[in-house]
Amino acid sequence: MPPKRKSPAATAAVGSPRKTRSMAAGKQRAEAPAKAAKKEAAAAAAPPEQKGRKRAKKEDAEVAAAAEKDSGAVVSDGKRIVVEACTQCRQFKIRAAKVKEDLESSVPGVSVVINPEKPRRGCLEIREEGGEVFISLLNMPRPFTAMKKLDMDEVIKDIANKIS
Repeated sequence: MPPKRKSPAATAAVGSPRKTRSMAAGKQRAEAPAKAAKKEAAAAAAPPEQKGRKRAKKEDAEVAAAAEKDSGAVVSDGKRIVVEACTQCRQFKIRAAKVKEDLESSVPGVSVVINPEKPRRGCLEIREEGGEVFISLLNMPRPFTAMKKLDMDEVIKDIANKIS
């Protein structure tokens, strides 16, 4: 048996059970001044914080850049090698990491930095900071055959001999 319908007088007093967006917004507007007063009181009590994720990333990047400059100053008496490796493909990253590991272990007092600035596309370049370029492969198209044909162990030995 279906439920009984309410009398028309009762529904007119209560209103329609249907709720529209504008009805819901009306209730929110009524609550807004009280919330605004609480927010103003909290803002006056606490120091203002920077909102947003992007600003925090920029600050972190600035701190990292300052730390990198400091680390460069610490190794100023040693040599600093820059490896510029494209971020397009994993193969560049693998070779750059291998160069860094091997050079730092084989030659004492050498600092190897991978991509201190934004790298060029299709590029693998190993150079001394502000000086000699040891190897430079630029604008390589996929599948990077010139880089894959290189014997990285041989290249690293040559660079180590030139540095020391």
